[in-house]
Amino acid sequence: MPAYKVKVKWGKELFSDVEANTDEDPLVFKAQLFAITGVPPDRQKVMIKGTTLKDDAWSNIKLKDGMTVLLMGTKEELPQEPVVKTVFMEDMSDHELATALELPPGLTNLGNSCYMNATIQCLKTVPELREALKKFSGNITSGTTIVPAQSITAALRDLYAAMDTCGADYQPIILLQVLHMAFPRFAEKNDHGTFMQQDANECWTEIMRMLQQKLSAVSNTEGSDEAAAASQHTNFIDQFFGGTLDSTLKCIESEEEPETHLKENFLQLSCFISADVKFMLTGLKQRMQDTLTKYSSVLGRDAQFKKTSKISRLPTYLTIQFVRFFYKERESINAKILKDVKFSLDLDLFELCSEELQAKLTPMREKFKQYEDKKVEEAQKAKLVPQEPPQKTEKQKKTFPYCFKDDIGSNNSGYYELKGVLTHKGRSSSSGHYVAWIRRKKEEWFKCDDDTVSMVTSEEILKLSGGGDWHCAYLLLYGPRILEIEEGDEQMITS
Repeated sequence: MPAYKVKVKWGKELFSDVEANTDEDPLVFKAQLFAITGVPPDRQKVMIKGTTLKDDAWSNIKLKDGMTVLLMGTKEELPQEPVVKTVFMEDMSDHELATALELPPGLTNLGNSCYMNATIQCLKTVPELREALKKFSGNITSGTTIVPAQSITAALRDLYAAMDTCGADYQPIILLQVLHMAFPRFAEKNDHGTFMQQDANECWTEIMRMLQQKLSAVSNTEGSDEAAAASQHTNFIDQFFGGTLDSTLKCIESEEEPETHLKENFLQLSCFISADVKFMLTGLKQRMQDTLTKYSSVLGRDAQFKKTSKISRLPTYLTIQFVRFFYKERESINAKILKDVKFSLDLDLFELCSEELQAKLTPMREKFKQYEDKKVEEAQKAKLVPQEPPQKTEKQKKTFPYCFKDDIGSNNSGYYELKGVLTHKGRSSSSGHYVAWIRRKKEEWFKCDDDTVSMVTSEEILKLSGGGDWHCAYLLLYGPRILEIEEGDEQMITS
């Protein structure tokens, strides 16, 4: 084998025309490197195209003239080898990787139970719900029987506790069994004897309905007015997930028909998907202007009425359902609308609110605006007048309340941040696959595909808007946008 002339790169230095004779032991080549760099052979690590040169043979290396050889090593004595050897991510098992990255625990699919797993993962992003469940003292069974609301609430409480402590994938067997016993339709089987796929929104709705019956409303004991705030809500779910619509019904066909005013409670807002709906907010607005048929006492017959709705109470946690499924009689299935409907990581519902609620939301919105304007102003000044970079010190933060003092569980600004997305992949609600995408921190998202949990980016979340056979957003869970101000910045906000 011939000798080659190679380049040797060591740190910032580059040595040309260094001879590498593959007929000789690699130690001879390393001795040459020692002569020109002063790095002893036992401290050298020679890399050629990503492969480390061995001391005894060139068999793992293919050289050619002009090739660049990377030399790593120092003249000084090398530090001692660490007692605990470094473990690289690619060498870790799934369990070790999940522990190192602090991934949320996954949930085992127990036979087309992804609809339930995705629901559980999304709801787990609500810290207030987890706290309310911890305070629930009921048992899963009452004697030898199950009581649907009590059993599901207790099973969900125990499941969340197990997920918080196990640090690994978990099998939600008990909750699934209780769900099957409480709602036999979720236990339907196909001709092969396996459980059939179910609609995740139906599962979400039934679980929330059970929790409504068992989780008490939250009260604040710091003041008498705030303590009384819980009395207007009979349960935790209505308090933190429930909103109110003020609706007006006006007859289109008769001016003499008096207007009817209604108050309607909701646990979800629906985004109906029509040909002209390209954005979620557009779909929500259209739902606020609806036309329906009802009896007119003036005309003595059914007539067309225009229904106009405005939100008069915003909950802390807002659930939005994309109405993607419609029933096809010929095939007897709930077919899916694949249309791309964009949604955002941040949501502002101010324009959908009643004038009275808008007036109540304005003070907190002004605080957000003042703080953001001051931050922009400071950033512009910093560009004009160069300053020394501030020392990195942990500052205490002041957190402003996200709900009204007299209405715990409300939203006092109209601003929301996306916390979770439940998606569906497939062509009908009774087939395909459901996945949860959950947010732990500002830019920290996870894809919970049953027992496979992985980190994803915000950009990947926004791609869940639909338009094809990829995962389509079906349910969105928004939480309150919270105003946090660093210590010393209080002067930016006027009371």
